[in-house]
This record gives sequence, structure tokens and C-alpha cells, in this order.
Amino acid sequence: QVQLVESGGGLVQAGGSLRLSCAASGRTFTSYTVGWFRQAPGKEREFVAAVTSNGGSTAYADPVKGRFTISRDNAQNTVLLQMNSLKPEDTAVYYCGARLGRYVFRETANYNSWGQGTQVTVSS
Repeated sequence: QVQLVESGGGLVQAGGSLRLSCAASGRTFTSYTVGWFRQAPGKEREFVAAVTSNGGSTAYADPVKGRFTISRDNAQNTVLLQMNSLKPEDTAVYYCGARLGRYVFRETANYNSWGQGTQVTVSS
């Protein structure tokens, strides 16, 4: 397993942007699919975006398509989530998860390594 640390959260006005970073430890990071998920108060953790181990394929949840972009830099063991045109409904704790594999996974149960989360708050 890899260890993950998220950063980059904060408070932003609606329409603004944030870039989240997921830093991973471990020499085999290039073998892991990485996903971003979010959890708002009183709600279940939900899928946001994912990228395959080689960065060749990505997937997005419908509410963030066209606004969020996931990317990875395997040389830096980092996965980024660029979030533009933020809305109040994007407010949540954002987590990155990782699992061995070459495919995109959208379900939380498919991930076995998680970071501690970073808070994103979007004011109206």
C-alpha cells in the first residue's frame, strides 16, 4: 500500500478555483490508480475523478465534468485535482484514494489506501 497526503484545500468564493494535491509515498506509485472523492456533512463519500496508473485514462463524475481536471506526475508521486468554476455544492472534505490496477474505479470500496482529507469550502 501507499501512504497518501492531501493538501490545497481552503475557502474560496463561488466561481473561484483551487488545486488539490495528493502526495504519495512508495516506490510502486506508478502501479496505482488514484481517485478523488468528497464527503459533505451528512452525506456518503462520493466519486469525483480518477486517473489510471499511467495517466492514460481519466473519469469524472457528472457534476464536475468540464470544471475539474485530474492529472498525475509519476516522477513526483503526485496527483492533482484542478477545480475551476467552483460552486457552493462543491463544499466537502476531499480525499484521495489509491489501489493497484490499470483501470478507472468509481466505487470507494475499490480503494484500499486513503489520505486524511482536505477541506474545501465554497461561499456563495
